[in-house]
Amino acid sequence: MEKLPKIFYWIATGLVCLMMIFSAGMYLFNTAEIQALFTSLGYPAYIVIPLAIAKILAVVAILTKKSAVLKEWAYAGLCFDFILASSAHIMVGDGEQYGAIVALVILAVSYYYDKQLFPANQLVSEPA
Repeated sequence: MEKLPKIFYWIATGLVCLMMIFSAGMYLFNTAEIQALFTSLGYPAYIVIPLAIAKILAVVAILTKKSAVLKEWAYAGLCFDFILASSAHIMVGDGEQYGAIVALVILAVSYYYDKQLFPANQLVSEPA
């Protein structure tokens, strides 16, 4: 029974990380097209490159598990990214929100199993 949660974790985490690496690559290598897309969704064009860098750093933070705080911020940042992406697509009515919603669900699975499998890496609150 112990192997099944690990399999779920690595599948979900691998999918999220691959999506983010491919997304960041698209942002970096097709910048003009992505900037036009961002503008059509109501976001400023200048956010494309910093967002690509943030996605790469999030993948590094999640996979290396060097810092529980950075890993939490990475999960939170990706969660915000997926929520904002889906809401932007919903607002413009282009019907492209489902990819971001699926990514959000996969991210939630990764986060849930990360908490279950790696309790030693959890944030510990300090007593007041």
